[in-house]
Amino acid sequence: MAVVALFPGEEEDDQPAGQPFFDELRRRGWVEGTNIDYERLYGRGAREYMEGLAKSAANRSPDLIYASTAAIALAVLKETDSVPVIFTSASDPVASGLVSSLRAPARNATGAYQSAGDGLRRRMQLVRQVVPGIARVGLVLDRRATESSRQRTLHEDAARAAGLQLAVSEFTNFEAVAKLLANFRREGVQTVFLSPSVTLIGRRREVADTAMRNKVALIGHRLEWAEAGAIFTYGPDVTDTLRRSASLADRVLRGAKPAETPVEQAGRFELIVNNRSAKALGLTVPREVLKAADRVIE
Repeated sequence: MAVVALFPGEEEDDQPAGQPFFDELRRRGWVEGTNIDYERLYGRGAREYMEGLAKSAANRSPDLIYASTAAIALAVLKETDSVPVIFTSASDPVASGLVSSLRAPARNATGAYQSAGDGLRRRMQLVRQVVPGIARVGLVLDRRATESSRQRTLHEDAARAAGLQLAVSEFTNFEAVAKLLANFRREGVQTVFLSPSVTLIGRRREVADTAMRNKVALIGHRLEWAEAGAIFTYGPDVTDTLRRSASLADRVLRGAKPAETPVEQAGRFELIVNNRSAKALGLTVPREVLKAADRVIE
């Protein structure tokens, strides 16, 4: 079997981040170099480059394409309606147009998802615990991202429920992100949320480094952001979601049709605290938050 796997960022970051997908397939009997071959392609955090990879993958007509984000999956589906596609998504796959319904996808794609909106109110509450006296937070929003307008509304509602003001800055080209973060700092906004974006997650280390230089604390919805330098992330367990995607890939490789294979949703949540980043920004993470964390990065 031939599988093309597409990732948004650099190999050094996305290869380890995506490994649970391949580990689960191996556990289910798919041994690389024996009965399955993988071609792993990395998008370098550039949307146009990723779209080119999606077209190239579809043209190769492999037995299956694995798309590690909703944006990549949508790009692949524009190129093929026959090659089976398995996705891992941080967006609602129905709202983003990946499938017709969770129970009956009705096209050549299925997968697992962890809605970034899930846990958002908890993230806002955690910010109030971690950053004393905070009254205003920021949101970096990719205007070209899947569910951009919905994410803005979700963050506005969550901030309001937590008694926080929300300042939103949008971008269409990644080059503007550094300026947005610097502007937040000048405006006195020192804690910034990151909306789901194939560009942001693909260049997460660059984003985190820029934020640190500007003394801005980042808050993310998935593990990779904490590993890159966000002070904490809270959201559905990424490893669980990747394993679910792999189990669906296993079924499809054994003959199941994506159109008839229900989409799965991650159910377990995880809190990851990057205490090293917090200390560098002069923040003391409360003991109760550290004790509640599934993992603390020191």
